[in-house]
Amino acid sequence: MKDFFKMMFASIFGVFIASVIVGIISIITLIGILASSGSQTFVPKKNTVLKIDLSGVMSDRVVDNPFAALFGGKNTQQLSLVDVIASIEKAKENKNIKGIYLKGDLLVAGTSSVEAIRKALIDFKESEKFVVAYGGNCSQSAYYLLSVADKVILNPQGMVDLHGLAATPTYYVGLLEKLGIKMEIFKVGTFKSAVEPFMLDKMSDANREQVKSYTGSMWNNITLNIAESRNLKQEDLNTLVNEGLLLKGSDYLLSVGLVDTLLHSTDAANYIKGLVGIDLKDDLNIATISDMKSLSEKKNNAKDEIAVLFAEGEITEASSGLFSSSSVISEEEYVKELRKLRENENVKAVVFRVNSPGGSAYISEQIWKEVVETKKVKPIIVSMGDYAASGGYYISCGADWIVAEPTTLTGSIGIFGIIPIFEGLMGKIGVTTDVEKTNKFADFGDVSRPMNIDEKRLMQSFVEKGYDTFITRCADGRGKTKEEIDAIGQGRVWTGAQALTIGLVDELGGLNRAIEIAAERANLEKFVTNHYPEQKDFLTLLLEDSFGGVKVNLLKSMLNETEYRHYSLIKNLEKQDNIQARMPFDVDVR
Repeated sequence: MKDFFKMMFASIFGVFIASVIVGIISIITLIGILASSGSQTFVPKKNTVLKIDLSGVMSDRVVDNPFAALFGGKNTQQLSLVDVIASIEKAKENKNIKGIYLKGDLLVAGTSSVEAIRKALIDFKESEKFVVAYGGNCSQSAYYLLSVADKVILNPQGMVDLHGLAATPTYYVGLLEKLGIKMEIFKVGTFKSAVEPFMLDKMSDANREQVKSYTGSMWNNITLNIAESRNLKQEDLNTLVNEGLLLKGSDYLLSVGLVDTLLHSTDAANYIKGLVGIDLKDDLNIATISDMKSLSEKKNNAKDEIAVLFAEGEITEASSGLFSSSSVISEEEYVKELRKLRENENVKAVVFRVNSPGGSAYISEQIWKEVVETKKVKPIIVSMGDYAASGGYYISCGADWIVAEPTTLTGSIGIFGIIPIFEGLMGKIGVTTDVEKTNKFADFGDVSRPMNIDEKRLMQSFVEKGYDTFITRCADGRGKTKEEIDAIGQGRVWTGAQALTIGLVDELGGLNRAIEIAAERANLEKFVTNHYPEQKDFLTLLLEDSFGGVKVNLLKSMLNETEYRHYSLIKNLEKQDNIQARMPFDVDVR
């Protein structure tokens, strides 16, 4: 009987391994077929128009996914800010591309990302090529971008959701009370509001003050730019926004000058045909962002390199895979990347592109250290994206120079810690614990009981020490005293425009400006620009994720469901970092 079970197990395991191998071979074959169709270099035909579809979610960089068309609609597509701007720049220089056709609907993007694309389009227009925009149901981010066009066309049944900015944090105190969970809160910073959802039921006065300040600064920049593009007065535009434009109808939007004409998409395409001088019965030659990525560029044989290191997402220990919802900034990856770039003799300067609301204070410190060490060897310039706040500012402050967009959210120099106490919940479900210990703090961190006064003092002292380290790093990096940093710190969030006036950033601009500064600091006239971390192709990421899934399945097969849940809980608790340097919440700019 024992041999029978051995043979049965071997057979099942063999079938399992065979299935995995067959699955991998099938995936490789399918990806090879899909990838081969798009591997040729794109050559634009005469009278080509670059079409940019601005419907989806925008990040700094995305991985090409050949299965994207098979899952979800167009509004779920991932847009790369770097690819969009590079495509616009290539289109400006290519004589066969006569203009840009922007299509915008439900764009989800940070204001600073939209700002960067607007600047690229304004620069494109200097070539005297046209920019035409077409919208259906335009989100606020989409309209902000479309408004820069020479002509803004709206579908006769279209809408423009231009409504202003709002920060709407959610508060959990009532829910936690019902569940019997109490959060022990430790923080430094009057404005450090990330913990407020767990201790209050509405904004504190300090938080309301800072939110009003930075949303006002962002909205002023947005309305100023839209008003200039649409030849309106800023105060008149705000009056229109307060009328509830989303439900006003397309005729009204036309009458007040927010759009130039109302056309269906076919008629809009015919209008563009007229601009490029082709017959209405002929097809438009269209180039996409994907096409432009494969467009051959002028050869640059320079050996000197400026490395652009992208750091996007939460600062955390966990790594992100192909199917995770967002990118992360991990200690393992970014410490290694900075060291490699520092030791690479061909890399003469580094541009550190930071787009992060923060996260682990410990990991932020490790990355900060590598930034400072890099600065000793070669110039390192920070380019801030939509966010470079709290931990995002921590990893930026040690650089030689900091460039931010006017609407970048930055600062938030503060530290907090949260420890959940489940005593009440455990009582509700009839669970108790007991302890016998050898030393006073042997059971420190036991979430089954309230913290005592000594433990609270110890924890608060630890958080205060973390804040002192944070402001010390900022003071050293910015050439200020700790007292000066503390006065503009305390967890307060600033826009890039505000941060410039108080000395947290050095200059307003985008990624290209940061690269220019890096070249100046390194005394480079001829150089190549390469992006890091090196993006793994879709196949590599898919296989890594697949093998991760195999590992999980094998583990589950060895344990029952209850044992596996306990294992997962323990592993997650091991990775938990209770001390955080993070932005309080996002601003609704959609």
